[in-house]
Parts: sequence; C-alpha cells; structure tokens
Amino acid sequence: MTPAARLASAIELLTAITETPRKPADAIASDFFRARRFIGASDRRAVSEQVWAVLRAWRRLDWWLGAEGGASPRLRLGALMLLTGTPLDAVDALFSGGRYAPMVLDERERAILTRLSGHTLAHPRMPDAVHNEVPDFLHPLLAARFGADLADELAALARPAPLDLRVNLLKTTREAARAALAQAGIIAEPTPHSPWGLRVAGRPPITATAPFRDGWVEIQDEGSQLAAALADARPGMRVVDFCAGAGGKTLAMAMMMDNRGHLVACDVSAPRLEGALKRLRRAGVHNVERHHLVPGDKWIKRHLGGFDRVFVDAPCTGTGTWRRNPDARRTLTPSDLSELLTRQQEILAQAAKLVRKGGRLVYATCSLLAEENEAQVSAFLTHHGDFAPRELAAIWPFGSAAAAALGAGLYLSLTPHRHGTDGFFAAVLERAP
Repeated sequence: MTPAARLASAIELLTAITETPRKPADAIASDFFRARRFIGASDRRAVSEQVWAVLRAWRRLDWWLGAEGGASPRLRLGALMLLTGTPLDAVDALFSGGRYAPMVLDERERAILTRLSGHTLAHPRMPDAVHNEVPDFLHPLLAARFGADLADELAALARPAPLDLRVNLLKTTREAARAALAQAGIIAEPTPHSPWGLRVAGRPPITATAPFRDGWVEIQDEGSQLAAALADARPGMRVVDFCAGAGGKTLAMAMMMDNRGHLVACDVSAPRLEGALKRLRRAGVHNVERHHLVPGDKWIKRHLGGFDRVFVDAPCTGTGTWRRNPDARRTLTPSDLSELLTRQQEILAQAAKLVRKGGRLVYATCSLLAEENEAQVSAFLTHHGDFAPRELAAIWPFGSAAAAALGAGLYLSLTPHRHGTDGFFAAVLERAP
C-alpha cells in the first residue's frame, strides 16, 4: 500500500472506532482487518500505528482542533501528522483524491490544518488533564493516588506497552520457548519479575508462530501473570476463577495446578467463556470446568464454602491498561466509575461465599484508582470479619525477595512507571479456619 492508501485505511478504521464508542478499539480493528484480508501484515501494523497514535493524543488533538471539527477522523490524522513534524505540503499531498487516497482537503479543512502548522502537540496553556490525556474527573483521583510521581506515572501510561508472553510450563520451559521463538525470527527476553514471562520487542506476528499454535506461549502482560500467581493455586486444590472472561488467568492457574485438581471458570458472558475453550485446548489444559453465571443462578448456593481459592479479577475502569487500550480514556464517565464500584462490591460479596474456612479470596483489578482497589478491600473487610488480608511477602509464590523487589506489602500494586507492567492491584484475603 502507498502512504496515501494507508492513510485512507486509517481514516476508515478511526471512523469505525468513533462511531462505536462502547466497543473496544482493538475488537473493531480486528473485525476491520478480518474483512480486508488484502491488507498485508506490514500495512496492518502501519495503519494501526497511525490510529493508535491518534487515540493516545485524543484530548490534545481536541484542544488544538476545538469546535472547528475535532470529531473528524480526517482532521485528527492530518493534525497529528502536522503536530508531530510532518510538513503541511506533505500532508496536503497525501490527501490527493487519487486512487485509494483520501479525498482532497476542502477549504475549511486546509484552513484548520494551516493554522496548526509549525506547532507541536504540547502547549503551555493546555490544562493538566488534557496534557496528560486523562478525563477531567479522574485527574484529581490519580493525583491523590500518585502525588509527586503523577507526571512520571501518566507519561509511562501514555507510551505503547511491550508485548509480553507467558510460557506454558505444562508443555515446555521458558528457555525452550525462547529458543523456539528465536527459530521463528522473534527475539524474546525474560521478564524481570515473572519467572514465566518473556518480553518481545516490537509487534511481530506471534499468533502465526509454532510456539503459539502449539500452546507453548500465551499473550499475557507480566502484571497479569503476577496477579494470577497470587492465587497460589496448587495441584489437587478446588479453585474458582470467578470473572474468568476469555480465560487468561484461568490458563495460568491451571498451569500452577499442573492440571491436577478442579478449576471452575465462571463468567456472566457466554461468548467469552466459549472463546476460552480454544485457548484451553491449545494449552493442553483439562482440569477446567466452565460455568455461565446467570441471574438467579443457584450455583453459588450449591457450592458455599467449597473452594480453596476464589480469584476475582473484577470488572473495573481498566485505567492500568491504557497503554494498550488508549481509546478507553475517551469513553469513561463518572457514572461508569460509580456503577463499577457498586458492581465490584456485589461481586466480592458473592465470591466470598464460595471460600472454605482457611481458604483465600484474591481480589484483583487492572485499575490504578484507590477507589476500586484499597477502598473496596477495606469496605469488604468491614462487613466480613471472618476474612483478613495476608502480607504478600509471607505467601508470595516466587519467594519473599521477589515480593520485596516489587514493593509488595499488604497489597500488590503494579504500575507502568515503577514496574514496566500494566497497572494491577491484588489483595489476598484469607478466611478464618
């Protein structure tokens, strides 16, 4: 594809994303490229990079474009090119109106872009929330959470995330998987904190490689691996992944259990559970039962106090994953947060019923907000006196020194700036014997 054709595809994809605000951008992109298999791998990457760059600069572009047409994908892409150093005549040339190229800029569009020529994305008059690409209502919450580290944390959150893999120890070792990836032309380095992890430079086609097809590796952020490890799921245990989704942490816990014992993957979404089946089969996992939670479900009542471990990866704002999902910033509202806080409380209360005496409830989110993390645990403990938090150094599956290296105390709190992972929180709450 020519640069102009890539730009035209980027405009089309960005249009699809802006017209479907409640659907994740990566899911829209996946559908977009699946319907356009004529677009090769390198062109897909180039188009995606253009679109994701716009999503990462959404509020700053809004500030520059103002009321003059900020909602236009054409203007957003053109403005980003100008504000990141592309000369105006080069931008104008891409909007040539030729075959596979975007339509020629109209008089209004050209006037707007001409005004931006010579400027950069940053401007001293930008409000902090705009400069940091954070919704206005969240900026004070994040400032309270990070204090003097706020600028560093938000800068790290604005950068693209690395590609992390979890090695499936049911089938191979980390070194063997690393060697197999190298044979496929993919260089991977061990992750600093997870002994199961590999970090890959760039965005190579992992899913097309033999190590992925054969179930040797799964795509999973190192932070997610560490959160799953806190379940300390062992062979022979009875374990529940209460909000399993597509099964990423289910797979990790099944590996920790060495396929022995009983692991139930629950979720309110039948399609997500169905999507997990292919991953379970590829990984060689056979100790997992899937259960679709529906309103009025009697399953919890039938299994009261029946599990050694109950893992709750609660639905949340996803602020810790903004490196991967920058589009989530533009759609999050105060009512979303309020609804999520209520839902998290309800889920914790239900999941706690499944924990046996002496068993553990692990509460985890991919949020950076204290309101979704420490405050939720505190509220839960106020109403559940038979549960108490465990110091992580005493129960860390990889040893107390590894816990200390992460700064883990009563809770696990990972951030992109301090740990190079997605933002994750986890607490281990043990029920009295």
